[in-house]
Amino acid sequence: MAYEYSDLVARAKSWATETVKSSWATETELQNLLQYEARSPESLFSDSKARPLIVAFLGGTGVGKSTLLNRLAGQDIARTGVVRPTSKEVTLFHHSSVQIAHLPARLPVEKIKTAKHSDDSQKHIMWIDMPDFDSAEQSNQQLVFEWLPHIDVLVYVVSPERYRDNKAWQLLLAEGGKHAWIFVLNQSDRGQEEQYQDFIKQLNKAGFINPIVYQSCCATDKADTQVDEFDALQVAMQQLATDNTINQLELRGDQVRKAELSQVLSEAKQLLGANTANDVLITFWHKQWQSFEAQVVETLALPLQQLADHYAVHSSDLSAKETTHHVLHKTHHALWDKWAQIRFEDSLDALIIQVDTLGLPAVPIKKLVVPLRDKAQNTIAEKTLLSVRKALINPGNIIQRALIKVAYVAEIILPIAAMSWVGYQVFIGFYEASLAEVPHYVGADFAINSAMLIAIAWLFPYFLKKKLKPSIEKAALKGLRNGLLAGLQSIEFEVLELIKSNAKTQASLQQQVEMMISDCAQGENEAIKLPENSPLERMLL
Repeated sequence: MAYEYSDLVARAKSWATETVKSSWATETELQNLLQYEARSPESLFSDSKARPLIVAFLGGTGVGKSTLLNRLAGQDIARTGVVRPTSKEVTLFHHSSVQIAHLPARLPVEKIKTAKHSDDSQKHIMWIDMPDFDSAEQSNQQLVFEWLPHIDVLVYVVSPERYRDNKAWQLLLAEGGKHAWIFVLNQSDRGQEEQYQDFIKQLNKAGFINPIVYQSCCATDKADTQVDEFDALQVAMQQLATDNTINQLELRGDQVRKAELSQVLSEAKQLLGANTANDVLITFWHKQWQSFEAQVVETLALPLQQLADHYAVHSSDLSAKETTHHVLHKTHHALWDKWAQIRFEDSLDALIIQVDTLGLPAVPIKKLVVPLRDKAQNTIAEKTLLSVRKALINPGNIIQRALIKVAYVAEIILPIAAMSWVGYQVFIGFYEASLAEVPHYVGADFAINSAMLIAIAWLFPYFLKKKLKPSIEKAALKGLRNGLLAGLQSIEFEVLELIKSNAKTQASLQQQVEMMISDCAQGENEAIKLPENSPLERMLL
């Protein structure tokens, strides 16, 4: 599917606006795209299919452009300089049936002069006299550049004295592929044949293999032998003013403009950086964070121990709402002190520097990590507080907690079992003594042993329970360490997610611009078939 040039320009400008808003590029860097205009010859008219061929006289100061247009019109419609021959305005000369619907937005109306005629033989041509592009007045150059996109054929006028002007050649080289060209060596009565031949050689160097060059002489007292091909120029332009020629020029101009837009988009794409740099950035952040994490864990060992000691004495504080609030905003915030914050910000700064080193725009990632700078302390406080609460609710490990439960059960069962056994022995002893001829009773040794058995049955699980009971201090320290590691891991993960999110945004912007570049290439291989050495073929660079 071939896209209209105007649609591509609108998409490109929308992409540029989005890219600037997301800080992937500045307005200055994308100025060429933001101010891009879908200007073309057909954009001047409401009905581009029934428009005239737009032909403009272009040249430097004093070469006689306005004189040629006046001669063409048969009347003085273009101003010629009195003190200094120079053109300061755009003069339009066209058939009265031609209606211009859309003048360029940045063109001052006061600098446009319009003259109409009713000659049907020139109905399909609109002539334009352009200001002197080499004028010292900047506004003249601006007028020329504003009108150039709307021109089909440029009649490049030079004089024997000024055909080698550097400004003229710079403009020719810049605009060469966008228009059809005809060349006029005006004021030929003042020139030499060598100058005419040298001018053709210069055009050959510029890329015109067999350029169409006319010589003209507008002097009123010219000799009969003087070369004047102005009538041939006029006839040639009338022959070219056909729908077929206009369509061919539009097709070629469309291809050139799309190629130019594609080049601008390619340059804009380079501002986004290489997407492979994100993998390098992730690896860098992992190494940077490992170093930072080891340093922080080592440095915060003492504050963690001090806070664990506090909980060993005031573990009940966690159940008091007011005290918990105080602990969260005072005690736990104190863990992430100024030193830790500075080291953390240094790590983020190192990440941003690495982004710039890898050729990626630094502003987007910088904006993404800004909230993390203020958020880190709260993250560490919340994670450590939550972890120490869990640790103190279920202190110790699974084996310890299981053995303690066993000890609790044994503390009840063992004394009962011991007392039951002693009671049974006493009962049996009495029963057997009552049956014996000589009664006997439980001795002192049995009483002592029984008392010791009962005591041991009660004391053993009691002491086992006491010994297995986890240390509040150790449980709190373990919880605080786990909370610190969880907080650090959470921060690292957030930064990684931001890097990945940044990479997705980059990939999306790159995909959009690549699609537009691909769309610009649609139809670029569609050849313009022109007869060899035909007038139009000779006019194209």
